Amino acid sequence: MNLFRKILFPLVPVYSIIINVRNWLFDKNIFKANKVSAKVISIGNLTVGGSGKTPAVIYLLNLLKKEGWKVGVLSRGYGRKTKGYLLVSDGKKILTPVDDCGDEIYLTVSECMVPGAVSENRFEGAKKFIDDTKINMIVLDDAFQHRWIKRDIDLVICEQKFLTDKNNLMRTLLPAGNMREPFKSLNRADAIIINRKFSEAEEIPGELKNYFESKKIFHAKYKTINFVDVIKNTEYAVEEFTGQKSLLVSGIANPYSFVNVLSQSKVDTQNKIIFRDHKDYFVLCINF
Repeated sequence: MNLFRKILFPLVPVYSIIINVRNWLFDKNIFKANKVSAKVISIGNLTVGGSGKTPAVIYLLNLLKKEGWKVGVLSRGYGRKTKGYLLVSDGKKILTPVDDCGDEIYLTVSECMVPGAVSENRFEGAKKFIDDTKINMIVLDDAFQHRWIKRDIDLVICEQKFLTDKNNLMRTLLPAGNMREPFKSLNRADAIIINRKFSEAEEIPGELKNYFESKKIFHAKYKTINFVDVIKNTEYAVEEFTGQKSLLVSGIANPYSFVNVLSQSKVDTQNKIIFRDHKDYFVLCINF
């Protein structure tokens, strides 16, 4: 993988120029962000995945819902087989099958029971979403780079492991690295969430500290609660799986934390099948 990244490295300056020119046009108000008739909170990241953005969106939606906001979530709908605006949920029932809206938004509205919609054009999609559901707060999922819609709060989530990884090539811009934008883009963020997931807290490396020093920083971590049999809808204590040989199956961007927490729970993780992110499972995947 590192060899492949090195082969792509000559393309990084081209990508960097495109990103910097685009951001300059927005910063100078040549490209304009458009306001909608609801409060807007964006949750995004600098990387192509694995930061824990979806759990953060779910947490924020539940928090805002509890506080009495008429909140909904708007996503691009990554991986869906459709285009344009679609209302995924009215907050009471899901209206769109997962293939048509994408797995992330489907999971999010299922967990939170809030209105949800997908649209590549976040501004036009937000206007239709507000008209359809009468919400007064929108959480934009994965919208840090989508600057065409004005937001009241811009939150960026960074995975701690990504910041502290010894492989500096990972912290290079696409297509050689994992970064959509350089660290200097954090200047746009109103607050940063450093997500350590199931790992111990670590210091931000010295060469990156200046990008975080003037920002409001929050720290996130995950806690293991139990195992769930999704067929029987039955919960089991973590201790019941201690020492048990298991087959680990993963289809997420960065399975490190998933494997890590199972190891911490003393589950045998030697046997594993690692699929790509957003894996579309089918019968042959199960009947291996």
